[in-house]
Amino acid sequence: MNLPALLALLAGAAIATQASMNARLGVLLDSSMWATAIVFGVSFVAMLMMALASSLQTPDWSGAINIPIYLWFSGGLLAATGVGLFYYLIPRMGLGPMMSYALTGQLIIAIISSHYGWFELPIKPITLSRSTGVIALIVGIVLINKD
Repeated sequence: MNLPALLALLAGAAIATQASMNARLGVLLDSSMWATAIVFGVSFVAMLMMALASSLQTPDWSGAINIPIYLWFSGGLLAATGVGLFYYLIPRMGLGPMMSYALTGQLIIAIISSHYGWFELPIKPITLSRSTGVIALIVGIVLINKD
């Protein structure tokens, strides 16, 4: 297994762990929205400290004016919506079912956005094998969530 694949697995494990912990925070606060706001506040401070401490990647702010306005805001809005829904739904559905449905949604959007090259991503056309994989994934979700 190569390093990027290992890091991707660790990222997935971190997302599942933080989602269940922060869903619990939402239950204890009786508000998934407040839990989400707190988590994003902590995330902002942590990332700001890491960015300031890092000499590896300094942004070129001179071109910032040319970045489309939607890129400044839409990612954060989608992240807040997705994360907030995680914290709301995990206590109601359970971590396994929630993660399986969420992963399916992520992969379907990833396949479509890669097919069309959205946001200047490398184009990877939808093929028979990818379509078969999506169908297998959906069958897997049905089996995982079958009582």
